[in-house]
Amino acid sequence: MQGSKREWDHQQKNRAARLTRAAGVLGSALNGKLVSAERIVELLHSVIESGDRVCLEGNNQKQADFLAAALCQMEPARVHDLHMLLSVLALPEHLDLFDKGIASKLDFSFSGPQGAQLARLVAAGKINIGAIHTYLELFGRYFIDLTPRVAMVAAQAADRHGNLYTGPNTEDTPAIVEATAFKNGIVIAQVNEIVDVLPRVDVPADWVDFVVQAPTPHYIEPLFTRDPALISEVQVLMAMMAIKGIYAEYGVERINHGIGFDTAAIELILPTYAESLGLKGKIGRHWALNPHPALIPAIEAGFVESVHSFGSELGMERYIESRPDIFFVGRDGSMRSNRAMCQVAGHYACDMFIGSTLQIDLQGNSSTATLGRIAGFGGAPNMGSDARGRRHSSPAWLKAGQQAQQGKNKIPRGQKLVVQIVETFREHMQPAFVEELDAWQVAEQAKLEIPPVMIYGDDVTHILTEEGIANLLLCRTEEEREQAIRGVAGYTAVGMARDRKMVENLRDRGIILRAEDMGIDKRMATRDLLAAKNMKDLVRASGGLYAPPKRFRNW
Repeated sequence: MQGSKREWDHQQKNRAARLTRAAGVLGSALNGKLVSAERIVELLHSVIESGDRVCLEGNNQKQADFLAAALCQMEPARVHDLHMLLSVLALPEHLDLFDKGIASKLDFSFSGPQGAQLARLVAAGKINIGAIHTYLELFGRYFIDLTPRVAMVAAQAADRHGNLYTGPNTEDTPAIVEATAFKNGIVIAQVNEIVDVLPRVDVPADWVDFVVQAPTPHYIEPLFTRDPALISEVQVLMAMMAIKGIYAEYGVERINHGIGFDTAAIELILPTYAESLGLKGKIGRHWALNPHPALIPAIEAGFVESVHSFGSELGMERYIESRPDIFFVGRDGSMRSNRAMCQVAGHYACDMFIGSTLQIDLQGNSSTATLGRIAGFGGAPNMGSDARGRRHSSPAWLKAGQQAQQGKNKIPRGQKLVVQIVETFREHMQPAFVEELDAWQVAEQAKLEIPPVMIYGDDVTHILTEEGIANLLLCRTEEEREQAIRGVAGYTAVGMARDRKMVENLRDRGIILRAEDMGIDKRMATRDLLAAKNMKDLVRASGGLYAPPKRFRNW
């Protein structure tokens, strides 16, 4: 404006004022960047202001739990209306912030065990949801219009200068810290220990403002561990259909698997069933995947050539260190994970995503946001969407694209395989197939502008149930697509409303494939096909290197 001079360094000055405040409050209790655990609430009161965007690290696995608890001890009269940015709502404290009036707005990706409580608080009007993001989407917004003013992260160790070693669970830390540190924000790290020399530096000290050694090590959730003893014969059958009807059919070499027993079953029959089909070296060579223990037999059998991970998995540390040809490890032998980079790999470099969901509608849209439980999406929408910007080819990508464009006068392009694998009925006999997603009602309750769909139907290429495979790439009309979905929906209300004549026609054309159409003998679908039938078998397969968390040691 004429006659006035714009201030270009307001954020820098504000940051300096906050740091000066912290130094004044803590005095001699601040040793360089090191803060004692007893003074952490005082630190937070000095550097956090009402209305701030605060990013609190909570990933699929590691949690900045000490900092979360400290944040809940702040006085709402002094600090309120925080806008929380959380990848994962995993701890009760994450929602206590809203219940206590410290925070009011939330942007997140996944809520996991807090999904039911989140739904209750949203219904009560205590949480204003900005959006339910994919991981990559949320990270992207940190660098655009949701840049944190204060970031609180977790690391394995720090040195006395404030350099951080994240260990195998690097996860979100680099994305969070970089966005905050380079936009005049404040970074606080909780660590398990303070050492003289770090095994490696994952985050440099000049990106970090404060370090606190937590009284107890940060919480880690073994989210990706599935006990093979709980895999059913129905899941074995579905795994056989997946391998023969999709993996082998398209020659899928680069894969991302979702979490769950369905995909664990696939991993565990690679060395048995897939081996019997002569598929070693032809499928499942490269993975974007947390180090699933269920993948150990396939690695040992020579199916797997490389795994890049979003995060680690508790108990897999020694195994990973002993298999550096497979995993991405540092010179210290520990894995370097990176959620942002692995999301990019899953989106652009993988040919297929296969995962489960809670509800699927007649267009193939799926969601995990249901009435009474807002679970969020995590990375599934990144993994489970066609990468329209992709420009490199592979046999699986090209074949899917050819099927999708058959009969259309279009320039050749490929397509990512996006597979939804579900049993027709979920727990408590809830149908997986519905006429309308609960997401529409959730959107109304949470005042969202769009229903929270996890994977859009136009990205889904196959739906796989115990009834068979619906190849949506081959459908040429909306009616065919709907009947293909009804055709594998079993005895749900959606499945029972099928047009039987049309479904049989779709089967004759190979759009619907039953097990027998693929030459699969259902009598062979037994647990005998599993390369490991229990946790102890996984330990044996690893040569004793895998150390399951205590709750999985059931022998």
